Amino acid sequence: MTQAKAGDTVRIHYTGTLEDGTQFDSNVGGEPLQFTLGSGEVITGFDAGVTGMAVGESKTVSIPSTEAYGQHDPSKVQTVARDRVPAEIDLQLGMQLGARTEDGRQITFTVIDIADADITIDGNHPLAGKDLVFEIELVEIV
Repeated sequence: MTQAKAGDTVRIHYTGTLEDGTQFDSNVGGEPLQFTLGSGEVITGFDAGVTGMAVGESKTVSIPSTEAYGQHDPSKVQTVARDRVPAEIDLQLGMQLGARTEDGRQITFTVIDIADADITIDGNHPLAGKDLVFEIELVEIV
């Protein structure tokens, strides 16, 4: 039976949960996720988990934060004046805000605190610092 290896394009169904069982993502019942193994399209631990699987095989993969979205970096949390956000935006806790860096890159922040004069935003990926668990089924090697 053929096993998935680096360079193969694969299609998978998955459900992602935190260690406590809280589900954060799933494509079960929808279109399979397609990516090329070893290309950097998915997090390192996910890529490694699919490598070696056969079509039709299912397995559970536990991925430490270091092989997922990294550790939470406190330097990416900052407080900014509320008036730096356009007035037409109805700020809500947990909402995502986009900004451009001086070199033109798009970055995303999560609003984690709202005060009268300022807001606190977090530039870490929402899953940074979290160990992840994926239920994976290899649907196809393209």
